[in-house]
Amino acid sequence: MPITPAAHAAVFGPVIDENTLDSLELCYRENGFVVLRGVFSDDLMARMETECVAAQGKVLAGELPERYGSTVFLDDPAKAQRFVNYVEFVSELSPAVRDAATHPVVTAVLRRLLGETTWLRDSSSHGIVYQDARPGKESGYTRIGWHSDWQSAPSLNIWPSTAFTFHLDGTSPANGFLRVVPGSHNWATPAPFKNVNGVEVPADAKPAGGHSKTEPPFEMPLRFESVPGEIPVFTERGDIILHDCYLWHSAARATDENTTRRHVRGSYFSGDRAEETIDQFIKNAAR
Repeated sequence: MPITPAAHAAVFGPVIDENTLDSLELCYRENGFVVLRGVFSDDLMARMETECVAAQGKVLAGELPERYGSTVFLDDPAKAQRFVNYVEFVSELSPAVRDAATHPVVTAVLRRLLGETTWLRDSSSHGIVYQDARPGKESGYTRIGWHSDWQSAPSLNIWPSTAFTFHLDGTSPANGFLRVVPGSHNWATPAPFKNVNGVEVPADAKPAGGHSKTEPPFEMPLRFESVPGEIPVFTERGDIILHDCYLWHSAARATDENTTRRHVRGSYFSGDRAEETIDQFIKNAAR
């Protein structure tokens, strides 16, 4: 059963038994996201942090192939010479990330949400990503605008999916946090008519994506505007956010320049795995 009220986010754990899975699934289907708490041990969290920070340092030092670094999502790519916000395919560099992404509780929940044949996307697109989303003058990242994950590849049949975020730092107004519109995953959100990164949307993009044919009651903003019904999702260290690929979400900018907000994120899918390496749009278009 949830261990906190669902006014902001329903939190489940650390034990996820069948009865809890029933409640968790109901909440996820209704709202499009849930939070798991207390699933990862302190040792796993410590190892994940140590290994991700080490990989981050190696990317900055040029000790790893370009495969592991990215400037696609940065507000100021020039800052990548002084700081690394993203380490891609981090599960290849961190055994702890691999352990977390395949943790029995995590996979049990994802099989309930996506089916027994769900698969982890860890070797194509960006793989599993470590993100250091801290503010500050050295960082090339500030926040990310409204989007649904499906919009990154609206022409592919890899959907639906569930994204996971493993929080190495808790979140708050001080260091930034996730903004979501509960229930928006059940709208038929149009494919983006343009992408804020300037990436061309594929001509064969499906017109809309969602768990119903219900049109959204208003247009999705391209950037950071307030959206009716949005709520903040605040997390603690070790929390896991799971959110649906059609859910509208964005990130709020930190208000304290001297904070950190680090996490590991990736996705499990239930669509056609044969298509997972198709279309460079996936690599470049996420907002």
